[in-house]
Amino acid sequence: MHAHDHDHDIPENFSRAFAIGIGLNVLFVIIEAAAGFWTGSLMLLADAGHNLSDVLGLVLAWGGNYLATFQSSNRHTYGLRSTTILAALANGLLLLMAIGGIAWESIERFWAPETTAGPFIIATASVGIVINGITTMLFASGRHGDLNVRGAFLHMAADTLVSLGVVIAGLGIMWTGATWIDPTVSLLIAAIILWSTWDLLRRSFHLAILGVPDNIDIEKIRSYLESLPGVTGVHDLHIWAMSTTENALTVHLVRPDSTNDDDLLGQICTDLDRKFKIAHPTIQIERCHEAAACRLAQGDCVNIGKTGNAGCHNDHDHDHDHDHS
Repeated sequence: MHAHDHDHDIPENFSRAFAIGIGLNVLFVIIEAAAGFWTGSLMLLADAGHNLSDVLGLVLAWGGNYLATFQSSNRHTYGLRSTTILAALANGLLLLMAIGGIAWESIERFWAPETTAGPFIIATASVGIVINGITTMLFASGRHGDLNVRGAFLHMAADTLVSLGVVIAGLGIMWTGATWIDPTVSLLIAAIILWSTWDLLRRSFHLAILGVPDNIDIEKIRSYLESLPGVTGVHDLHIWAMSTTENALTVHLVRPDSTNDDDLLGQICTDLDRKFKIAHPTIQIERCHEAAACRLAQGDCVNIGKTGNAGCHNDHDHDHDHDHS
């Protein structure tokens, strides 16, 4: 057993951004709900309900972000990193529920329209543009590297656009008196939320069932491993996300004439980290013998390398792992 530790960039801590974003959005929910009840606007009430779900979503994302900093233990050997995946998935499901509620109420309002006060809608939604815009920018720097933070960013970016749409609808009601604009814009709000949520829901569910992360090309990794000196086969290759920012890999390499294994293992770990963003690889090197076949090079669990279903035995393995604070 040979262990190697390498330094990795610690994911940016967004605790302050979550705290500010939650505070701002709670304030806006109160303002928007009060204005909605006062004017009888479904559009404002629907958006207030959605913003409330966003507050809950930000709380979930913040919780996942915080729990992911916990150290590993004997019962949770990877720590609680995967809570960021669960938080992103919960956010997607929460938004689907909000979409259903908004759509249902909007359709009912077509048959029972209520007069709304355009100026109040415009004023309230204008506040929303400012608050949601500020909150969006708080998460802008982490939207590409962390699915959990990306979920918060997409929520807020969509809300900014929705508030802009509400302003436009308010102007339309004020100028034309057409009450159908209210439920129509509400349906458009639901469609925008669905569009912005679908990718988050798909990707978080994919990671939750241990799928290969979207930014990982498993074929390139397999080709890299097969090209290593002395490697004649690659099997039992698995790649999954430990969290929304960290990936892990396990693989068996068939290397009949093993020499300088320690040097090679160190180089593989460095390359997997720098080239493929895999910080936690576990690599097992095997020497082939006709009399003893590796059982994991059989059946559906196989990722066969150059030599196909090669016989092997375990020479030694390499575990590359470390803790993040």
